[in-house]
Amino acid sequence: MSSFEEITRHEDAEPDDHIWVIGPPVAVPIAVVEADPSWPALFDDLAARIRGALGDKVLDIEHVGSTSVPGLAAKPVIDIDLTVADSTDEQSYVESLELIGYQLLIREPKWHEHRCLMLTEPRSNLHVWGPRSPEAIRHLMFRDWLREHPDDRALYAAAKLRSADESNAAGEEVMAYNLRKQPVIRDILDRMFRAHGML
Repeated sequence: MSSFEEITRHEDAEPDDHIWVIGPPVAVPIAVVEADPSWPALFDDLAARIRGALGDKVLDIEHVGSTSVPGLAAKPVIDIDLTVADSTDEQSYVESLELIGYQLLIREPKWHEHRCLMLTEPRSNLHVWGPRSPEAIRHLMFRDWLREHPDDRALYAAAKLRSADESNAAGEEVMAYNLRKQPVIRDILDRMFRAHGML
């Protein structure tokens, strides 16, 4: 199990052009839309496809990100956390996921050996982690906190809309948008960690 120190530590990823398997993202308009009640069903369908492709290699699969929080405005992209025995063992899962339409996009050895695959229809980001990844734990805690705390949900929604407007005006890509809303995310996380007695 990850320690409290590992879970609560905020990590700034070092700029690294080498993480991109198929090239860095280009700037396209960032659309944050009203919550869609069909998002959980989309996740269920995608999770079933992933389980069908990987079988017992799936140790855990979770709907995370803003589309997993009812009532929260979001980019219409289903974020999924997939736990496998070893995320570095790409031969054990990437080809099978490619057969159902996913494409390996990011490889981050320095950040919990994170891998990210992308599906274009429906739009989905599949984040692959090894067991007990502190970042996967943070994702679940943040999701559940926002589900249960409407004030923080509203605070985060406002930050997302503001960041999207600013990034679109500046012609930025999605990674810059993520950095713009990061201070609000970290503020909510710190209050959440304190509430759980982790800080």
